[in-house]
Amino acid sequence: MLDLILSRGTAVLPSGPAPADLGIAQGRIVAIGGPGSLAPIGALRTIDAEGQLIIPGGIDPHVHCSWPIPMPGKAQPSLSGSPAQVSRAALFGGTTTIIDFAIWNPGGRLAEAIERRRKEWAHACHCDYGFHLMLQGKIPPAILGELGEAIADGHASVKIFTTDITPSRRGRMIDFGDIWEILKVAASKGGIAAIHAEDNDIVMHMYEKLTREERTGFENMAEVHNTLSEDLSFNRVIRLAANIEGAALYMMHTSAAAGVRAIAEARARGLPIYGETLHQYLLYGADDYKRPGGQIYHTYPSLKFAEDRAALWAATHGGAIQCVATDEICCPLKVKLQGRRIDDTTGGNAGIEPRLSLIYTETVVRRGYGLAEFVGLVSTNAAKILGLYPRKGALAVGSDADVVLLDPRLKRVLTASALHETDYTPWEGREVAAWPSMTILRGKIVVENGAFLGAPEDGEFLPRKVAPEIRARPAV
Repeated sequence: MLDLILSRGTAVLPSGPAPADLGIAQGRIVAIGGPGSLAPIGALRTIDAEGQLIIPGGIDPHVHCSWPIPMPGKAQPSLSGSPAQVSRAALFGGTTTIIDFAIWNPGGRLAEAIERRRKEWAHACHCDYGFHLMLQGKIPPAILGELGEAIADGHASVKIFTTDITPSRRGRMIDFGDIWEILKVAASKGGIAAIHAEDNDIVMHMYEKLTREERTGFENMAEVHNTLSEDLSFNRVIRLAANIEGAALYMMHTSAAAGVRAIAEARARGLPIYGETLHQYLLYGADDYKRPGGQIYHTYPSLKFAEDRAALWAATHGGAIQCVATDEICCPLKVKLQGRRIDDTTGGNAGIEPRLSLIYTETVVRRGYGLAEFVGLVSTNAAKILGLYPRKGALAVGSDADVVLLDPRLKRVLTASALHETDYTPWEGREVAAWPSMTILRGKIVVENGAFLGAPEDGEFLPRKVAPEIRARPAV
């Protein structure tokens, strides 16, 4: 007898969408068959999914929980939403796995940073999770040795900044010589580098220039974190990786047509370069800064322009962009609105809950993407690139039973009051063409028809190992 049968839905399988039944037992998918075919086996519960899509649980590969948010005029930062707060919202929206960051600070040991983060998250996350390693500042040779050990131990990706982002955040950027050494270690140990790529010289020059010109309002953000910066930085770090055998890059929050071109050209040369964008960049632009409370749309790098959005959308359709993430920073509206300048506006955004439904609406419904493409952008591709596949991101026998019933009959207009993240949403008033009726995490129903049934101890840490084919060529 099975624990659960999902019957008569349209399942988005690795082979493509098909009417199917899924059988679940002991947290895994153990059987897949035609509609009604699993009924003779029997189950403790059978759910009729007719009219709904059965898809793998979403994967958000870029979130920041309990992340320090600088407070203008205050020495101590506030913290973004906790793992419990963010993961609960994620499950309501059909995301069952999130990847956050374990931050190394100069002077400490990498193993200590990982252990500290593991303790913060243990029994405190409702969904499954992993960590990108995050290095910053000057990298001592000893840390390179620890990095190799950490990658081998299941922390398969390492975050690198090519900029300090703002003048007040000095010490985050890593020099290119050290990036070179990090990429060599990651390549030799089977890891992948996750890059925040902006040209620091250009960014800091523009901060100085706009300050001189007394144009410091945040509505000028796109002039500081500009398209030229993305062009220069993407091409420079890709060129560096191209000279290291086995080096693979995951280009985070690609925001401009220039970044898309750089990724596409590298992939055309056979380099294992992968692109991530945010739903923020796909659906908002620099003009939105001029709206009342325009800070709510901002994340770093800046929102760009219509031609950039067009290039990003084109790149999600079998092109240079494989993943749509959030760069989640969950905070109250008063914190999001606290800064009004180019150098103090809060980055990141509350967006993990509506991500899956928004991207379904914008891809499948409005642009005619196939269901497999949609699932790739919100789940499967991240699993493959970042070392979780096929445990995650697939409806396949042996995979974790992370499953979402996405119901096209549950159209709704998004409002902060109906979401579960914080007291605002940048998606207020947007209509989505479907919503999850059920979210299942490793066989446990954690959300059903708007009722939350999960617990903070449900989440498990996920060790990751990037497949050789992902690091050898553009395999997704």
